[in-house]
Amino acid sequence: MSARSGIGYDSHRFAEGRRLVLGGVEVPGAERGLIGHSDADALTHAVIDALLGATGLGDIGQHFPDTDERWRDADSIALLREVCGSLGEHGWTVLHVDSTVICEAPKLAPHRDAMRARLAETIGIAPLDVNVKFTTNEGMGFVGRGEGIAALANATIERR
Repeated sequence: MSARSGIGYDSHRFAEGRRLVLGGVEVPGAERGLIGHSDADALTHAVIDALLGATGLGDIGQHFPDTDERWRDADSIALLREVCGSLGEHGWTVLHVDSTVICEAPKLAPHRDAMRARLAETIGIAPLDVNVKFTTNEGMGFVGRGEGIAALANATIERR
């Protein structure tokens, strides 16, 4: 057996008239969503990059470039599903994902379990093997000024 880990990061700016989707869960009552070529799900994008990094299969931009109209308004959970299928084809199994979403508002803790469950189901692991944490940037930088959201993820994988 061989184990590896990978790190992912993503950030998106807030925009009026967009829905806020994180970890495949639409956050009800959010005043603004995130802007991006796809659904701008920064948490799922960070998880995708962590998985791709662990396998050495590149990054999200190589697989789903924002210059390709096929990915306009794409459901990031569908992209994650595709990446997990590719991992399986290369003999990798996901053991654990740990993530942090950084934003000032809205409060996301009430949606933690739904995000964990959605990511876990898509990846094919138990919800306890997916951790989702939330923090603020204490008023510093673009996140602290309320301009957007950032997310970090770490994935541990194993080849049997």
